[in-house]
Amino acid sequence: MNVAAEGLIDVHAHVVLEGVFGAAGSYGPELLENETGEPVFRAGDYILRDVRYQGSVFMDIRARLAAMDAAGIALQVLSPNPITLFHSVESEIAVAFCRRHNELLAGLVATNPKRLRALAALPMQDVKAAIDELHRAVKTHGMSGAAIGVDVGRQLDDPALDEFYAAVIDLDVPLFIHPAPNGSDGGWIDRRLERWDLALVAGFARDETLAALTLIFGGVLERHASLDICLSHGGGAFPFLLGRARAAARRPWAAEWVQSEGSFDAFVERLWFDVHVGSEAALACLLAVVSPERVVYGSNFGGWDQPTGNHGRPSMELSQRLNNNARSLLRL
Repeated sequence: MNVAAEGLIDVHAHVVLEGVFGAAGSYGPELLENETGEPVFRAGDYILRDVRYQGSVFMDIRARLAAMDAAGIALQVLSPNPITLFHSVESEIAVAFCRRHNELLAGLVATNPKRLRALAALPMQDVKAAIDELHRAVKTHGMSGAAIGVDVGRQLDDPALDEFYAAVIDLDVPLFIHPAPNGSDGGWIDRRLERWDLALVAGFARDETLAALTLIFGGVLERHASLDICLSHGGGAFPFLLGRARAAARRPWAAEWVQSEGSFDAFVERLWFDVHVGSEAALACLLAVVSPERVVYGSNFGGWDQPTGNHGRPSMELSQRLNNNARSLLRL
């Protein structure tokens, strides 16, 4: 792919599928109107306000493709809306929802396979069912990997997930990890994040940081040597805290796999990060402390914080690097 002629590969773009409305039973999801006629999106007990999905790039494929052209994006990897990950609902509901979601998403991608790829939704509360759905999504539907939340009902380093991580490796696909908003999908509730949209500003960064640290200190990367995991939003505050984490790896309570000289940094270099971090200064920090071979472009396409105009658009040199990395991550 010629970057100058064809544009960027975007690994961070969510989709809302009308065909799954009501597919999770009482959990929805559904589009409603509030008392003033403004649209709201409900998934379980969580209500998302002030977001117009209908007719937007999230639901209208023609609008998405036109907006991709305007943004210089050649290929986009579509992942589930984090609000509808449904990792906390009853297993049978999650299994049925994910199956329906992946079928519809595969059909959408098939309408324009040169511009679109997909990441599967998985019922992570049931590890065996998640493995089965991952196999079906990749083998039957040709999906490029899977997207899961930070809170999957257990810690990311829980040995119960080892069989799942092994399946990801066996299928030779990446795993994309993205948080859900404060209190949605059974996630951790922090009342301090309820004002000023701090759940999105700071809560996501907290969860992504904890995910990165858990994958390293908890031994996930040590037990699964070829596992490829990409963290959204540059891994949250992880790049900024890398020096403190490196020092913590030398503490006596740290596991043996991070204590030896250079081992902690070797695990850091195993992680992937998208560059959707919000500012040039944050991007410079990310690029200064993680492997240049492990950064990929992400836009949160259509979201409140999507880069506009030239803001957040990588230079030609960086774009080439990001695209080359994305090809490796996605096995293109």
